[in-house]
Amino acid sequence: MRELRPALLLFILFTIICGGIYPAAVTGIATVIFPGEAKGSFIEDGQKKVVGSKLIGQPFSDAKYFWPRPSAATDFAYNTMGSGGSNSGPTNPDFIKAVGDRVKALKDTGVSGKIPADLVEASASGLDPDISPESAALQVARVAKARGLSEDAVKKAVAGHTKARTIGFIGEPRVNVLELNLALDASK
Repeated sequence: MRELRPALLLFILFTIICGGIYPAAVTGIATVIFPGEAKGSFIEDGQKKVVGSKLIGQPFSDAKYFWPRPSAATDFAYNTMGSGGSNSGPTNPDFIKAVGDRVKALKDTGVSGKIPADLVEASASGLDPDISPESAALQVARVAKARGLSEDAVKKAVAGHTKARTIGFIGEPRVNVLELNLALDASK
């Protein structure tokens, strides 16, 4: 029984430090150093209305928009409360059917040639906001036609929104779908 009192006091002390003081300090520092990121990396449209976050994918299905990577989030696509992969392996019949359906949908829009995996397979979180430059290039003709723009104009928009590897060697080049689609909407 002698050991119970110090154990409870340590539990309370560490709960206050680790569950209150430390998170508040880190949040405060992050808010000062990285204010946009600490508040969710929100993206606003031309009227200063928040339309999403640059960290979370958004569903786009209209032909005039670049399409994002598929989502495997539960309940509905890009559900932040149910993020996660499908955990289906490459031999799983449901996975094979889903990928086949996505490939068919892309080919039905006129896409030909090799289709990058990020256009037909969901990411581990199911919320990836980025696609590869190859995936964006594959969609240029469809987007240009739907918007009545030249393919060169759409290619320039893609190039302007292609981000290089972080610090030159981490990750892969990528295109944020929401930012690109908003830029195309604003260019009209």
